[in-house]
Amino acid sequence: MTAEEYQEDILDHMEHMEAETMPDVNSIDIQTEIQWFMRPYLLDFLVEAHAAFQLLPETLFLAVNLLDRYCSRRVVYKRHYQLVGCAALLIAAKYGDRKERVPTVRELKSMCCSLYDDEMFTQMEWHVLQTLNWVIGHPTVDSFLQIALSEVTYDAEVEHMAWYISEIALFHKEFVSVRPSVLARSALALARCVLSRSQARQSEWAGTYDPVVVLNLSNHLYQPSQVLSRKYASMHLSAVSTTVEEFLQRQAQIARRNITPPTPPALENQKPDADGYLTPSTPQKSHYDAVMQHGCLTPPITPDNEFGASNFAKNVLPRLYPVTPTSAPQEAPQQQPQQYSYQPYLQPRLAQ
Repeated sequence: MTAEEYQEDILDHMEHMEAETMPDVNSIDIQTEIQWFMRPYLLDFLVEAHAAFQLLPETLFLAVNLLDRYCSRRVVYKRHYQLVGCAALLIAAKYGDRKERVPTVRELKSMCCSLYDDEMFTQMEWHVLQTLNWVIGHPTVDSFLQIALSEVTYDAEVEHMAWYISEIALFHKEFVSVRPSVLARSALALARCVLSRSQARQSEWAGTYDPVVVLNLSNHLYQPSQVLSRKYASMHLSAVSTTVEEFLQRQAQIARRNITPPTPPALENQKPDADGYLTPSTPQKSHYDAVMQHGCLTPPITPDNEFGASNFAKNVLPRLYPVTPTSAPQEAPQQQPQQYSYQPYLQPRLAQ
């Protein structure tokens, strides 16, 4: 039997194992000293150490998984957070990497600026293994990516882009609880979208990705870790971080083009009003340049106003200024003079 015939059984076992070895985000939330904002600083250190020792990609994913699983079960002090990360990287390298590339305690101590003694590294390594009951194996994102990429023709740029997106997800809390199988398919779908590659068919295992996870991953492409961006800017990793920056710039230009309304064309041969007089904003029949002596616009000559030809026939002079319309004056009724009758004045007689 070939490996393809065992692939379905292998996937079933890997998906079972990933469910058994997932960290608990709620338990990490109740840590008293370490906080989520400290995570990017520790991961920057682990990414640099991982690149310096030239370890395999799956070693980094396994080290972060061991770190999160330990923090889910033990109280970690802030001063020991980096020490736990170094112990997790050391265990992951011993578990799956080549022996000549496994870092020594002295090298890790030097990278930590001699903050911890040699015995502290050994004690923490032993304590992590005891806490996890010596269950180290964990199906990483990289292992699921290898299965998904085996179904199509190998494309190194797509693989490097999927690695880059998957490592960006390590820095954010919302992806800690996402299973590696789901994260691998979603990162691969986003990588193909960025590189304008054709997507996998829905009938294939790689084509059953989670669109919500793809959207969340795309939202975190704008501000990646500077350490991670420099790592994937090298040519042996296809300079995929530079490709992502160019892709985001093109998307921003398209978004601005769709949002910004077109600028209306400038009116040609538009003459300014004479003497800087501001015309009213009400609609006008036409534009007139004639201005009276006192600065008022000459009204248009139409048969309806007092400047029509009929007014000249009546010898009515036009008004210089518009006045408030009033009713026509009416003649007051003439009052009739009152007639008074004069009676002669009779002097009264005196009684005799």
